[in-house]
Order: sequence, then structure tokens, then C-alpha cells
Amino acid sequence: MVQKVLRLGVLAIRRPPVTRWGPGEMRASAVLPQEPAAAPGTLIGREDGVETWYLGARDMVLYQGDTGHHRDNLASGRPSVWVALRGTTPERAEIVCVTVDPYEGEGLASDLDLLVEPVPMPASVAQMVGDFVAEHHVDIPFKKRKRQPVNPNAMSARAPRVLQEADKWVNNPRRR
Repeated sequence: MVQKVLRLGVLAIRRPPVTRWGPGEMRASAVLPQEPAAAPGTLIGREDGVETWYLGARDMVLYQGDTGHHRDNLASGRPSVWVALRGTTPERAEIVCVTVDPYEGEGLASDLDLLVEPVPMPASVAQMVGDFVAEHHVDIPFKKRKRQPVNPNAMSARAPRVLQEADKWVNNPRRR
């Protein structure tokens, strides 16, 4: 199976807590098409209590079998990259997955331990994904299966619908 690996950097925004008991909120805000020289867990900027962090880089793998999903993402009005994070602080945040497959992103969102956020897809990443789809996509036509006719009088490998007296538990002296 053909695959292509893209390395993407991940930026996150951390907002202060609304109440003094809250932990605050951290969400992925953008992906970078190239891995920067900054170390993971680097504070990029702070404005009005909102911090921007570089969390690190993660490989995003494009598979030939998923090109239909990638095409659906590119054809949508807003192509996105889904970033799944584990952890609520930038120092402990772990980038679990980065994907452009919208169905995989939806599946990741069902995990309660992960923070999954769709972020805008950079134009250069969209171009690479589009090139991969154009080169490797194969349309598989939908083929509806037809029911096979069944002869009810034919011998089958299935168990009989009505058990014989010898096979029943009740009134069987061998089974007591």
C-alpha cells in the first residue's frame, strides 16, 4: 500500500481559567507545514492572558486506501487537519494524532481522554494532499449484492429448526 508521511508542527492556545477553581483550557489552534527549530513546549507569545505554545511535531501519514476520505475533506468548504491532544497543560501535552481524514478525526473525538480539534489546513499541506489524492486515488464502484435464491427443501449445514426427541434435554434419560 502506498503511503506518504508529512511532518507537521502543532500550535496550541491556552486560555486562563474562568473561575479560580478551573484548570483553564488548551486547544490546538494551527498546524505548521514544516517543523520549526523551536523545542517542543516552547511559549511563543502571550496576549491578555492567552498563551500560544508550540507543542511539537507529529508525523501525519497519508494512505492510498483513504484517498476518498482525503478528497471529501478537500472538497468541503473548509479543509481541516484534526489534532488529538492528551493533557491540559503545555508541559505535559502529548500529540496523539494528526490526520486529514475527517472520519478518523470523528472517531478520535469519541475518546473522552482526548481533546480533538479541527484546525484550518495550510495551503501547502492541502496542495500535497491534493497531489497525493490525484496520483493514487482509485474509484471503487459501489456494487450492490443480490440475494441468492434459497431452496427450503435442500439439505443444509445448519442445525434443524426442530430438535429431535433424542436431542432435547427434557424427557431424555441419557441427559439426566
